[in-house]
Formats: sequence, C-alpha cells, structure tokens
Amino acid sequence: MKDKIVYSTDPDFLIHNEINEINEKLLSEEQNLRIWLEKRPGNKIVSIIRGFIGTESELKDLSKLVKKRCSVGGSVKAGEIIIQTKDRQKLLQILNNLGYFAKLSGG
Repeated sequence: MKDKIVYSTDPDFLIHNEINEINEKLLSEEQNLRIWLEKRPGNKIVSIIRGFIGTESELKDLSKLVKKRCSVGGSVKAGEIIIQTKDRQKLLQILNNLGYFAKLSGG
C-alpha cells in the first residue's frame, strides 16, 4: 500500500521504505552469516551463504566479490548467495577477512 503524501514541510520526514532501508542496513561486523553445504541435483555440491541483511545490490556485490576470490561461479537467489564450491573453510576465511561474522552450519 502506497502512502498518499505528496509533499511534507517536515525536514526530517522519511517515507516508510526509506525508514526500513535505514533500519535494515547493518555494518559488516554486525552481520550474522551462516555457510551451509547442500547437495543439488546431478550430485553437485554447493555452499550457500545465508543471513545477509541489506539491499539486493549489496548482496549481489558481496556475491561477486566472494565468487571472484574463490575463482568459482554462483548466483543470488531468494536472499541467499549460492557458491559452486564445497570449500567452506575458504569461504569462511574470505568473509572473516571482509569483516563479516560468519560460521559454518549444517552438513
């Protein structure tokens, strides 16, 4: 539902979307990321980074950086970073070096 406000004289006025964006934006050390290992069809094993809080563009930027440092492919779907590797230790080290709080989870 969109607000019907056309103009406001309040200099501190923020639209609800802007408020949510400000609240959801966390510093990298405040992020609580988990690295999962999953088996996909065709016996392919991928690592999935879950728990990122931020905008879609920030998520894509992080994905691009991690894929480049691991020299592998991957994608971003449903707020998760899917990396085509089973080397979770390397992912953990990369995320920690970038200042993120990350842990290994699951299989």
